[in-house]
Amino acid sequence: MHELLGLRLVGARENDRCVGVVDTMIPCFEAVKSINRLRGNSIVVGTMTPNRYWRLLSDRPELDLPIYGAMGKASSMALGLALARPDKKVLCMDCDGSLLMNLGSMVTIAGQQPKNLVHFVFDDEAYFTTGGQPVPGAGTYNFKVMAEGAGYKEAFLFDDLEDFVSRLPEILEREGPVMAVLKIHYPDGGPEFYMGSTRDAVHRLKEALEKE
Repeated sequence: MHELLGLRLVGARENDRCVGVVDTMIPCFEAVKSINRLRGNSIVVGTMTPNRYWRLLSDRPELDLPIYGAMGKASSMALGLALARPDKKVLCMDCDGSLLMNLGSMVTIAGQQPKNLVHFVFDDEAYFTTGGQPVPGAGTYNFKVMAEGAGYKEAFLFDDLEDFVSRLPEILEREGPVMAVLKIHYPDGGPEFYMGSTRDAVHRLKEALEKE
């Protein structure tokens, strides 16, 4: 399966070491696959490494908004969409490094209380795309606690795939804003880096939403 999706298997052990993998972590590929399986007709805003997997798996690419070249802004874009389309569930696939660059967005999200927003944070404590350098505060920050302090309705932390998969349907039904932090790693090495066009994705999403 991984070969069919074009995932890089070479160097997986090296990448695992740089993000401090332990036995209780969720394979990123499996987390993304689980979200895709249950996304329905939700709008999905993604960024950085989750985007690499998502573009290979997404069943509704016309309802996806991948954020390229604007690190840290996925949560803000997701909030805007959630407020503009309260009739649609909006899923944000964020990353630790990205969210750390825009922590204020959590307070803004909580202040607006979008009932239709689920904020996933893929947390490997590293800048995976640029070689696995530790993010600031690696091993000390806690996004779940931050989200609760900011005013999210609920926040969850998962480091076990089975636990995440079993709770995911419930999380997607909760009233937002909700955050789910996923402690992840990359046993498959991750897909190759890809830089697409956010502008094209915006136009595609706009056209899809106008038809609904």
